[in-house]
Amino acid sequence: MKDLSVSGFDRPDWDTYFMIQAFLARLRANCLTRQIGAVIVKNNRQISTGYNGTPSGFPNCYEGGCKRCSDRINGTIKSGEDLERCICVHAEANAIMQCVMFGNAGSTKNATLYSTLSPCIECSKMAITVGINRVVILTRYAEDGTQILRQAGVKIKQIDLSKLEPWTNKLFS
Repeated sequence: MKDLSVSGFDRPDWDTYFMIQAFLARLRANCLTRQIGAVIVKNNRQISTGYNGTPSGFPNCYEGGCKRCSDRINGTIKSGEDLERCICVHAEANAIMQCVMFGNAGSTKNATLYSTLSPCIECSKMAITVGINRVVILTRYAEDGTQILRQAGVKIKQIDLSKLEPWTNKLFS
C-alpha cells in the first residue's frame, strides 16, 4: 500500500477551524459599534451561524435602524449606556434562534458555541437554557456572562487571535 502522508501537510484543529467560521460570520454584522460572529457546532458539524445587527425586516444599523447605536457613534451616549434601547440582536442569540427557525432546536444540547466575543449575560442564559455545554471565545466582553456559564458547568476556552493568523493568511495565498 502506498504511503499517502505528505511532509509539511497541516490542518487547523477543530476550535481554530470553527473560530475562523465565526470570524467570517462577523463580516455580515451590521452593528455600528461592534461586529461579532458566532457559530454553533455539534459533533464537529456547524449547525448554525449568527452575527449581530438589527432584526430581519428592519433597516440595518448603518442605515439608521438602531437609534441607540447611532447615538453611540455620534457621541450622544457612552459605551454601556442605554443598552435597553438597542434593538440589535446579538450574534450568539441570532445563532440560537436560527437553530429554532431551521429545525435544529434539539441539536444544541451538548453543542459548542464559538463567538468572537464572550457572550453577554442574556446570551449566556440562552446558551445554558438550550443546553450548550462549551463556549469558545476570542476576546472578553467586560460585562460578559462567563461567571454564570461556569456556574452552570459550561466549559469556557479562549483562543488567542494569533492562532488564527497562519490559517487566515493561507486563505488568500
